[in-house]
Amino acid sequence: MTEFHLENPNNGQSEEAFSRIDNDGIQDVLTRTTKAFASWRETDIDTRAAVLEKTADIYEQKTDELADHIGREMGKPTDQAKAELQIVVDIYRYYAQHAHELLADQELYSDDAQRTFVAKEPLGPLVGVMPWNFPYYQVARFAAPNLLLGNTIVLKHASICPLSSQACQDIFAEAGLPDDVFINVYASGKQVAEFLEDKRIKGVSLTGSEVAGASVAETAGKHLKKSLLELGGNDPFIVLDDSNLEWVLDQYVAIRMTNTGQVCNAPKRLIVMEDIYDRVLDYLTEKIGNLKPGAYNEPDADFGPLSSVGARDEVVETITAAEQNGDARIVVGGDKLDREGAYMNAALLTDVNRDADIAKGEVFGPVALLFKVKDVEEAVELANDVDYGLGGSVWGSDVETAEKVARRLECGMSLVNEASTIKPDLPFGGIGRSGYGRELNEWGVEEFVNQKLYRFSTQDYKLSQEK
Repeated sequence: MTEFHLENPNNGQSEEAFSRIDNDGIQDVLTRTTKAFASWRETDIDTRAAVLEKTADIYEQKTDELADHIGREMGKPTDQAKAELQIVVDIYRYYAQHAHELLADQELYSDDAQRTFVAKEPLGPLVGVMPWNFPYYQVARFAAPNLLLGNTIVLKHASICPLSSQACQDIFAEAGLPDDVFINVYASGKQVAEFLEDKRIKGVSLTGSEVAGASVAETAGKHLKKSLLELGGNDPFIVLDDSNLEWVLDQYVAIRMTNTGQVCNAPKRLIVMEDIYDRVLDYLTEKIGNLKPGAYNEPDADFGPLSSVGARDEVVETITAAEQNGDARIVVGGDKLDREGAYMNAALLTDVNRDADIAKGEVFGPVALLFKVKDVEEAVELANDVDYGLGGSVWGSDVETAEKVARRLECGMSLVNEASTIKPDLPFGGIGRSGYGRELNEWGVEEFVNQKLYRFSTQDYKLSQEK
């Protein structure tokens, strides 16, 4: 076994050590999750739902402890960590309280059979490859529907999340989930392929980078396994008019800088009409320039460190290179802080070359990109001029006009006068380089499911018996 450490981005210190699984351990996990599936799939719906309800209760009770875990692991400010945990509570509770509705048979009309219906049945053991930016939420939106359905799960979390990933398993055990129905493993990215190559694993869900997603999808496809990918995003935030402008800009900054800008469905490109551009620029220059970075437990900090020093350096180098190449202008911020840890000042970029990498790609950090357009047509063209397709938002006083614009955005989630909204009953997912598949609500249940047709015909059988 090889060791790795918790690297605290708040202070740059290496803390607890953990051991990665070895090849023998992989085989043991495969055997255990397969055995657990045989019994878990037969467990009645009410029992499964009760486990999820209890899971929600425990997350609620342990909020302070769990928030501290991810503060140390990836730098999430305590208030934001607690907000993430509330979403987690809501997800587990939603699936518990809507269990029968979500798993109900779908009756089909048939005039030549006694009954015809489609039942939702589990596929089997699944692998979840989860990211570090929302350590509990990402697990919950994958685990809740699949545990309810009767699948078992092997969790391969990001290596920087050893405390929170083990907490996920421990909480399930405390909630009464049978042994081995949910197994946390400290595995490397390369070891994921070994799980997927084994016939006992029936599917994989990955939230992460395009590179990781492409690799996992290739392996899954080669072995005819179902896969779900939630990858990056470069969401537009289109402002149509100056109605309540400062409030709208406050929403943009708050959402963009949440989690230190490390959110796949955050609005990364702010697109405004030319007649309000100068006002927007002045307001954002002051607003973003006054944001204060700090440790996860510093109450006066506006945002935390990035997930690692390496991640911080990559963001700083990306925007610095863009300015040096003439592809953008850094109006404010964008520099490293002279202190231990993965800190930088939030940045505002303007005069962005729309064809450059800085505009087309995803900047995963506290960086706002401001674009000026002459009209709605140009705004829509710019919004869709990326290969990502996760989400987008349109803001304006005329909701009917805003809706028309929102319908033209090429993405999986299009919102009006709000952005990055997450609720258990709203489907989540994108198109293009943002991945495929949907999570949450009924869509979360229907990804890794056997939609099994049942048809009961007795008339012909009775006639043949009479003859």
